[in-house]
Amino acid sequence: MALTVAILGRPNVGKSTLFNRLIGRSLALVDDTPGVTRDRRYGKARIGSFSFTAIDTAGLEDAEEGTLAFRMRGQTERALAEADVALLIYDARAGLTQMDRQFAEELRKSPTPVILVANKCEGRKGDAGLYEAFELGLGDPVPLSAAHGQGMADLVEALLPYERPDAPPPSTAGDDDGGIDPLELDEEELARLAEDDTVPAPDALAAGPIQLAIIGRPNAGKSTLVNALLHDDRVLTGPEPGVTRDSISVDWSYKDRAIRLVDTAGMRRRSRVQNKVERLSVSDALNSVRLSQVVVLVMDAESILDKQDLTIARHVVEEGRALVVAVNKWDTVADHKAVIRRLKDRLETSLAQVRDVATVTISALRGQRLTLLMDTVLETYDIWNKRVSTARLNRWLYAMMESHPPPMVSGRRLKLRYITQVKARPPTFALWSTRPDELPDAYSRYLVNGLRDAFDMPGVPIRLLLRKIKNPYDKG
Repeated sequence: MALTVAILGRPNVGKSTLFNRLIGRSLALVDDTPGVTRDRRYGKARIGSFSFTAIDTAGLEDAEEGTLAFRMRGQTERALAEADVALLIYDARAGLTQMDRQFAEELRKSPTPVILVANKCEGRKGDAGLYEAFELGLGDPVPLSAAHGQGMADLVEALLPYERPDAPPPSTAGDDDGGIDPLELDEEELARLAEDDTVPAPDALAAGPIQLAIIGRPNAGKSTLVNALLHDDRVLTGPEPGVTRDSISVDWSYKDRAIRLVDTAGMRRRSRVQNKVERLSVSDALNSVRLSQVVVLVMDAESILDKQDLTIARHVVEEGRALVVAVNKWDTVADHKAVIRRLKDRLETSLAQVRDVATVTISALRGQRLTLLMDTVLETYDIWNKRVSTARLNRWLYAMMESHPPPMVSGRRLKLRYITQVKARPPTFALWSTRPDELPDAYSRYLVNGLRDAFDMPGVPIRLLLRKIKNPYDKG
């Protein structure tokens, strides 16, 4: 296992900035507002050839029991217990504060070794604070600037004595989905293509972990659901709205399937988002949807599919992700049949582009029907990855045209020649026609619904790309 390093310190000393520097990307939210980071976040860090696991934390802060700040400190203490070594960060420009001294005293009692790091040491403005730190009794401070990337070599030198000999090399896996781009083909090439009855090769990352994002409005129970699935208080929960700010990912497995579970911040209507931190949180949540494969939309059973829920659902579909709806707090509902009927009506009328979206009623707090939810996630993921051979598709296309021929446009009937699947994730098909620009939207919807019914692809986005057949006599 790789060396694990926890990043600790009081608020606003640059913990998340250092975390982002170490992992090489802006994963953690950074802002001047104190307490932006709340949950502990893990990342694969690398400085040159030296690699390790970094844990960003909410920091050490005195708080009364039962408060949100107290629960945040509990997350930090768990990160400290898991770490092989801790970095205690302080602001060298501001100098030592009483809070810094208090936390240094606490960490000296911890069995986890501590490295003192003086941040914001660019230039000479941090010199006074650098020399001041010797009084903490934690050894020589490591001077660096997380924002400018200075002092990273000194940090590696301080970490090297704690390196594990069996640490794995850093991952270099890419983010490409391995899809095949549609090609413009002539009639002869398409004729050969239509006889091919083999199923296209799977995408490059199909064997990797399933990227599963949990999204929804504030207080819908997203973090409670994540903790219930993991059987652990991995992320902060509470009655306060907007407890989650960063999107927190956790590697997990269910029925021998590797899953990367991502808890996200609640998304309110844009008009209600006032402060900068909430805007950053919502942007982070939307980015998690873009990087996901399956999305579970968690909604409160007492307010099913209001305008904001539908906005979120449409965004998921437009991004081409597989959608599963989880109706939470089902144990509090009195009339189950009425709620289910209302939910189905709203889905059919307001999300018509994706028919038969999978819906599961759950109680995250009580752990009810979570197995059914995850089974539904796996089934939806498999449908999202489905592939169909070209020969089957073309036999289906001819049958569809016999039942309902393409319409007449400008006195001439449109001709549809061939169809093939160009990629999965989501299922995407290319249809070659003599005049693709003139095919009515209603007929395209007819074909998409036919694909969904004929090849058993309920509840996932289906994309139909219209392509023009090359004219062999056109030399242009």
